Amino acid sequence: MKEQSSIPTSKVQRASRFIKTGAKVGGNYIKHYSKKVFNPEMGREELDKDNAADIYESLSELKGSALKVAQMMSMDKNLLPKAYSDKFSMAQYSAPPLSYPLVVKTFQQIFGKNPLALFDSFTKNAVNAASIGQVHQATLGDKKLAVKVQYPGIAAAISSDLKLVRPIAVRILNINERDLDLYMGEVEVKLHEETDYELELRRSVEISEACAHIDGLIFPKYYPQFSGNRVITMDWLDGQHMRDFLLTNPSQEVRNGIGQSLWDFYDFQIHTLKQVHADPHPGNFLFHHDGTLGIIDFGCVKVIPEHFYTNYFKLIRQDVLGMDNELKRIFNELDFLTESDTPEQRTFFTAIFIEMITMLGKPFHVNEFDFGDDTYFKEVAELGERISNSKEFRASKTARGSKHGLYINRTYFGLYNMLNELGAKINTKKPEWLEVLV
Repeated sequence: MKEQSSIPTSKVQRASRFIKTGAKVGGNYIKHYSKKVFNPEMGREELDKDNAADIYESLSELKGSALKVAQMMSMDKNLLPKAYSDKFSMAQYSAPPLSYPLVVKTFQQIFGKNPLALFDSFTKNAVNAASIGQVHQATLGDKKLAVKVQYPGIAAAISSDLKLVRPIAVRILNINERDLDLYMGEVEVKLHEETDYELELRRSVEISEACAHIDGLIFPKYYPQFSGNRVITMDWLDGQHMRDFLLTNPSQEVRNGIGQSLWDFYDFQIHTLKQVHADPHPGNFLFHHDGTLGIIDFGCVKVIPEHFYTNYFKLIRQDVLGMDNELKRIFNELDFLTESDTPEQRTFFTAIFIEMITMLGKPFHVNEFDFGDDTYFKEVAELGERISNSKEFRASKTARGSKHGLYINRTYFGLYNMLNELGAKINTKKPEWLEVLV
């Protein structure tokens, strides 16, 4: 894969790249409709493919929060046409890497030395590249190490990048700019945390040690002496990314075992640690044929406030959905409903959120759930489409739901999708915390 010798870092450079990409997409539409004049039956597949390629190429060069948005969107198989989700999924572990001289410059700034002065060997070419940084392989004595290096200028560009995304978000999410600020603020905080490698190092050690007892999980050891604000060094973990792993046709027993480890990992974090690895995309995991799973990235961690936790997870209890007064209280506490809602809006959104909660809670209401059954995911997609197309929903310009739900919902959505890709059937019933939340 072709390496980049530089990344646009100034506001003007990055804004110009967005504008150029918009012009390319506009040109693709003109080309598409010109062809459609002569072939009215022509579909959008070619247009989607061209647009996805142009947008991804631009975001890949910008990296950082711009590419992170594409990665997050690719996790939702129902949000985008297949051409976009397929292309954007490359941001999880296959973005164009940065050239070696820029990596050396980063090491000089942090350690005052180049990589080969710290390690016995260090690969000049990145072995993996994603949205925030890239990974090189190094050795020190008999240890094989993974060294994650952050792209230059990424942290400084977060705020300006999100401002460029705002107009698009207002149109896609159909909410006013004032309410959008609530969610954009949460996203910005999390993106700044993801570029703070010293914070990530602390969280990586803390969570991996706390979860070490969970069967089937493998965590690397971390090396603070070879880490800094833009470099993290850890043990190298062998394994395959999910896409390559599934091509080897692993047995159902292995799929189920890995799925159970994933479920238990997230269940323990959310309900015991009250903080969670909130970036469950396949690029953050390494799969093994013995049924074990390597966890390699704790850049995005959501700390769950107790008040939000108690109210949010009470809704998973089936009996709570029949308690009108308690349900009304929780919906108000979690900002599902607002004081400005009309009686008609309260009735409509109460019914909608009950449907959504029931759908999310289905895996918890049985002893075993088959995530490989696509029927459930088709039902989720149909519900989402019906809600987004309803007149009442389109007419409302108000943000709904606590800002804390943004990353918790994303976590469950990503987890469910990974389990669906695995085709895993797992034990999901956890009465110990369901019964506590009375």
